[in-house]
Amino acid sequence: MTTDAMETHVDTTTAPVDRENSAIAALQSAASSDAAMLEQEIRRLGPWFQNLELAGISTAPEHFLGDYPRNKWSQIASALPMDLSGASVLDVGCNAGFHSFECKRRGAGRVVGVDADPRYLAQARLAARVLQFEVEFRQSSVYCLAEDAERFDYVFFLGLFYHLRYPLYALDLLVRKTRRQLIFQAMVRGEAGAEPAPNYDFWDSTPFRQPGFPAMYFIEHAYAGDGTNWWIPNPGAVEGMLRSAGLRIDAHPEAETWFCSPIAPHEGSYVWDREMEGRP
Repeated sequence: MTTDAMETHVDTTTAPVDRENSAIAALQSAASSDAAMLEQEIRRLGPWFQNLELAGISTAPEHFLGDYPRNKWSQIASALPMDLSGASVLDVGCNAGFHSFECKRRGAGRVVGVDADPRYLAQARLAARVLQFEVEFRQSSVYCLAEDAERFDYVFFLGLFYHLRYPLYALDLLVRKTRRQLIFQAMVRGEAGAEPAPNYDFWDSTPFRQPGFPAMYFIEHAYAGDGTNWWIPNPGAVEGMLRSAGLRIDAHPEAETWFCSPIAPHEGSYVWDREMEGRP
């Protein structure tokens, strides 16, 4: 074989390898470009309150609560059925959609996330595209849900109660929208322990001085630098409000979270309905 023939033979056998290497390099370059674009979009929509993992990028890696809300979720996830196949879910105060996505991972069917903040909803919609989850995200106040008759198997009411001026109104409203379970989480401060009495004497003020007597603290200005932290209940107040709203407490997997089931409405009507109609 001549030198020219040998050179021609080498060129022929290495050409496919060279083309494959070029293709790989092009794909790597495209992937790198896509990752850079995603990271840019994540930063543009920041700051994020929920730390999500989107294609290997953390949205809030320096969160003051750590890997939030995943660290909280790890403490409560076992109280929720692993199989949510076909279940409908309403995620009120959904933020960037973390809990909506966790329900989709468990096979939930229709999932609706509601938040009043358009920036959080933009974050949630981006995350849904990246994670390839079908979730409907709506901009709405929790109070506006009264206008919609749709009910859901599971209602998540996490991290919103204490930001509301009218929190008990919102809780009563959401009980009406719950078929199976309402998952409630609130910032809680103060002691626990005092059992509620069936009645209190008008002239006896001692119960109010008992440690753990159900109470909710009103924040006139700001708490933790946030002027929307209006109300901070103690554990007794949370459990009393849940029961009075028509819920049975099923599980209390961590200090600030309760899993509750709706009790059959009294005489066919919910607390919210009776309150709106001026009935006891």
